[in-house]
Amino acid sequence: MSTDDLAGLSLAAFDQMVDATAGFRSRPGQRDMAQQIASALSGVTLGEHAEPNKSIAVIQAGTGVGKSAAYLATTVALALARKTRVVISTATVALQEQLMTKDLPALAAVLESPFVFALAKGRGRYVCKFKLERLAGPGGDELNEELFGVDEDTPPPRAAFAAQLQGVDPEERRIKLYDALATALSQGKWDGDRDKLAEQPDARDWSAVAAERHSCTARHCPRFRDCSYYQARMQLAEANVIVANHDLVLASLGMNALPELEKCLVVFDEGHHLPAVALDQFSSSMDLSSLRWLDKLPKILLEVSEKISRTPDQDVNTLAQQLKTALLDVSRIAMDLLQSGGTGYDGTQRFKSGVLPAVLQEPMALIQGHARGLSSVLEALGAELKRRAKEDPALALSSSLLYAKLGPMAPRLGSVLATSGMLLQQGPQPLAKWLKSDTSSGLVFMSAHACPIVPGELLQQSLWRQVRGAVITSATLTSCGSFDFFLQEAGLDNDETVSTLEVASPFNYTAQGRLIVVETVADPKNVEAYTRELVAELLLDLSQIEHGALALFTSRVQMKAAVDALSPTLQDVVLVQGQMARTRLLATHQARVEAGRPSVIFGLQSFGEGLDLPGRLCETVLIAKLPFSPPSDPVEEARSEWLKSVGRDPFSELVVPATGIRLLQWTGRAIRTEEDVATVICYDRRLLTMAFGRRMLQGLPAYAVLRRSAGVLRAM
Repeated sequence: MSTDDLAGLSLAAFDQMVDATAGFRSRPGQRDMAQQIASALSGVTLGEHAEPNKSIAVIQAGTGVGKSAAYLATTVALALARKTRVVISTATVALQEQLMTKDLPALAAVLESPFVFALAKGRGRYVCKFKLERLAGPGGDELNEELFGVDEDTPPPRAAFAAQLQGVDPEERRIKLYDALATALSQGKWDGDRDKLAEQPDARDWSAVAAERHSCTARHCPRFRDCSYYQARMQLAEANVIVANHDLVLASLGMNALPELEKCLVVFDEGHHLPAVALDQFSSSMDLSSLRWLDKLPKILLEVSEKISRTPDQDVNTLAQQLKTALLDVSRIAMDLLQSGGTGYDGTQRFKSGVLPAVLQEPMALIQGHARGLSSVLEALGAELKRRAKEDPALALSSSLLYAKLGPMAPRLGSVLATSGMLLQQGPQPLAKWLKSDTSSGLVFMSAHACPIVPGELLQQSLWRQVRGAVITSATLTSCGSFDFFLQEAGLDNDETVSTLEVASPFNYTAQGRLIVVETVADPKNVEAYTRELVAELLLDLSQIEHGALALFTSRVQMKAAVDALSPTLQDVVLVQGQMARTRLLATHQARVEAGRPSVIFGLQSFGEGLDLPGRLCETVLIAKLPFSPPSDPVEEARSEWLKSVGRDPFSELVVPATGIRLLQWTGRAIRTEEDVATVICYDRRLLTMAFGRRMLQGLPAYAVLRRSAGVLRAM
């Protein structure tokens, strides 16, 4: 089919969906979005091509546009016509569930060509039946010690702690858990997917039976044919549409866990998360405190070596002891640096310009060398075990068991190797490098971290070189009225294959909402005085709430000040993030509002995005302060430092646009449907009085803007 024919077919599928879905009506902006996708993706070349045609459509679709319907109908129709597949990547579980349970079934019901869709998850979300069988039953077997004997100096998981309080032996508790999981599997009541368990096990208990790559011999495992993870992979292989998440897509590059991106169409919904996910994926950290695993490591390496009659080419006992000594040396030096920097036992010490202090250079180089030696032994043993299992099926069981024993050590050793390497690395763009001390558990836990500071370069090199045809969409891709910041952060600036489109929300913000900016006497930079005045103003507004409201704070300290000032009456109205599970908190809020009672949610940044509280559930959004990133974030600090060093302005170029996007997200909690009427109250006068505030204001919906001074409202 020609490019024009494919584009026409794609758009016709969208129109068909609109016509065939009862109660569904297309909005002009939604069709504009479908048209843009059809035009952009119809001409891309997939597969092996010397000079492929590429196209990336970047589309901001305001709340209420119906972006998922626009991209699903068009991309699925194109993929079916071209006999390829669609990978849809999201940032939240909520959107994945919406796609899998609502949007894709609705499309399948009306599209003429049938298609199969499936949800992709990381392998750690599935149980390893081989390990579970070895651990289930009285006492488990020899795997038990390797899986649970390496973390004696870390706090026990919550379930273990609760069990100890009740006098339950930790071993007995784990056996009961694994017996229950094994029984559910054998009776067909559970398919091995952790997310389908009625009660979620603690992370440490689950990690012992998770189908992690480091402990899996794949097709050489005796349980490969009925492996939960590989059964899920088979379902993915048969699917035309695969729903994944950004972390999984980036983590799976080059690993064959998902379709090759150059051979399929890709949609990144909630695409504004991509830069942050990229930084997280390519960062590294190592523990400098919990080191007993290094006492266990040489014993395991030597035991496995003996059982397969292979002598290690390194002295693993000496290497492990030397590595532990070097890590302890770095931990002591780190504590001295934190103390001399005034941080104390809790805090972060960032290394300026990404330069590791001279006192850490030698011990870090020793860590790198010792870890590399141990890693080479572990990798050689793993490769030999896989070879034995492949060449002699009679050895598959014993080889898989030995491989599972090596598994828990691989990520620990890998993190030490990767982090020490990044800390020693020097390049044209410095990495963010820092030490962190945490005493929240009652013990001092020290860690070292390294992270790239320019997400665009990471995405250019790892993702966009592979992608041929993609849609990136979100309700918040522009900042201060421009795509420039997102395109730079995503590594798509100056890319001629990129097209952009801003689709306005169908909501009438001027009629449905108003934005009140409170002019405080205190400057927001004067934290103590501003917080006192903010809390006083906030309490007055809270007393006027009749139904549902959401108050968003930029720090826990700020939120605590507001909570501490609540009267007994308001204490019965306010629900605070962290006091209960998120789902329970939202359910409580909804029940109160539906019962005719006022209810206000106090939350931080994570509540400023993704909450969908339509109608009376959120008639007022109260924003304590413009949502600038915490000034102590080491990655943001390092990036600002680097920008200054090359003569650029980090505040104008980085801080203001990033804050503008967060402010757009926060205000976006107010109006969720065409019937909503809501008020946004911002207590930060800089939104009107400062040039950077007015830049952010330009990027917000067209609310009716009012200013409030001394309790008096005035129109702008």
